[in-house]
Amino acid sequence: MVPEHPDAPAGETTALALKILVAGGFGVGKTTLVGAVSEIRPLRTEELLSEAGRTVDDTEGVDRKVTTTVAMDFGRITVRSGLSLYLFGTPGQDRFWFLWDELAQGALGAVVLADTRRLEDCFPAVDYFEHRKIPFVVAVNCFAGARQHDADEVCRALDLDRGNPVVLCDARERDSGKEVLIRLVEYAGRMHTARLLDSVG
Repeated sequence: MVPEHPDAPAGETTALALKILVAGGFGVGKTTLVGAVSEIRPLRTEELLSEAGRTVDDTEGVDRKVTTTVAMDFGRITVRSGLSLYLFGTPGQDRFWFLWDELAQGALGAVVLADTRRLEDCFPAVDYFEHRKIPFVVAVNCFAGARQHDADEVCRALDLDRGNPVVLCDARERDSGKEVLIRLVEYAGRMHTARLLDSVG
């Protein structure tokens, strides 16, 4: 949690800027989500998929995808007065995972986007955040034509800890994406508070 205006006069409410990661498998909608909710023009580091990359990038189920994030996406959204979220979208392919540790530093929490047609693609992100004890929510991006599963089914399939939120969303819709982020902030706030109380108890 970083104050946006550390030199604000005494008595004024300091605005908070919280860092949030948006992670998940290749082609699941991370860039789309960041772009849909960002109130600024999002920074994107997309490159065209190349023939050389076809041997390492699994495009099954996302045959029409022609670009990929090679570093990160960045956007910002003001959730309410005095609270802004800085969104960092991670690259989805294995060969870019070395960037995740850098991006994860100082993050309040993460959104793990999932596609039920390729649910196994989000396992690495779930494992990453579980092992580093970074609070996360799983947001199921409901693609047209995909078989619909409810949140409980996805929770069981991913073997998530009890209480770990799973929400359904449409990454293209601003309001839907904003709801996901609000759920994450609420959940991460509870988790961090519980840890703080445990440490002083």
